[in-house]
Amino acid sequence: MTELRFKNVIKRYGKVEVVHGINLEVADKEFLVLVGPSGCGKSTLLRMIAGLEEISEGTISMGDKVINDIDPKDRGLAMVFQNYALYPHMNVYENMAFGLRQRKTPKDEIQERVESVGEILGLQDLLQRKPHELSGGQRQRVAMGRAMVRKPDVFLFDEPLSNLDAKLRIQMRAEIKLLHQRVNSTMVYVTHDQIEAMTLADRIVVLKDGYIEQVGTPLELFLKPANVFVAGFIGTPPMNLIECRIEKEGQQDWLVFPAGLRIPVPARDDSKIKDRQDVVMGIRTEEITLTTDESSMPPEWIFPGTVKVVEPLGNENHLHVDIHGESFVARCEGRKIVKAGDAINVAFNLEQLHIFDAQTTKVIYQGN
Repeated sequence: MTELRFKNVIKRYGKVEVVHGINLEVADKEFLVLVGPSGCGKSTLLRMIAGLEEISEGTISMGDKVINDIDPKDRGLAMVFQNYALYPHMNVYENMAFGLRQRKTPKDEIQERVESVGEILGLQDLLQRKPHELSGGQRQRVAMGRAMVRKPDVFLFDEPLSNLDAKLRIQMRAEIKLLHQRVNSTMVYVTHDQIEAMTLADRIVVLKDGYIEQVGTPLELFLKPANVFVAGFIGTPPMNLIECRIEKEGQQDWLVFPAGLRIPVPARDDSKIKDRQDVVMGIRTEEITLTTDESSMPPEWIFPGTVKVVEPLGNENHLHVDIHGESFVARCEGRKIVKAGDAINVAFNLEQLHIFDAQTTKVIYQGN
């Protein structure tokens, strides 16, 4: 059983604290992704697990063992770096075998492990090539293979796909997910790309400025973001987030925008919104769709607008729409012909409305 536990982990550089009291548990055989913008502390956390960064305060445990003072080579970890870190004068076989030779592993066992892992990763015909004779994706496979032959308790990935082109990143994402299913080990993966995080993770940790903003499954973070940052970070394109104010009229709450747009808030028993409260409305692009007067939605959920920009993606179009002075991004089917300047009607699925407090940025109302 290889669980990882962070207990009040702090990292300082001099007097500057960059990681602030992290408490987190990674389950045995879980694929956990740390995601966030540059400078949020995700790579620092990974390097503290690996022993490449000293922990200023708190503890990191593997199973029942605190690893703070254990040498990196004795932690039972393997790390895959962003820049591959292959020895250019060694061929693929030698690169993958290097760590095992340093540990005095018997020669026959080294050969069996390297050839077995090479077959899993599709490198069996490349073992005699040197790194400069390989593509970027092949080099990344070699870096993964070098980690796999060690049979570590925990795999650590530090933005391993960021140097690859878009098509190769998609291919390697699938290969890393398949690797997790095959080796059935605990994996901690760092990325700034939320699409990578969503497609790979069992659970995602969203970080900002050295703090954990939210932890959950990809679907939980997408459907139930805890605050404005998570709502805007998770999802492509990001959630529509627009500042407005709550106004109560009898039993009905309204979102009132500076230019005069008014959107009704469906009643909920657990609603925490207050009259005259400054808030941020959030609604995902797929919840704003083209419609006609025959729509099954309530008429007060339908608004006239003008298309400002069309972004065709083939399977769908992203429409930048002006609605009573406010700008929203909506989606429509890719074969639908829509042009800039067109007058359209859009329907808001307000059952999926999110409202965040403007001061705390935390969620205070969430749809079904």
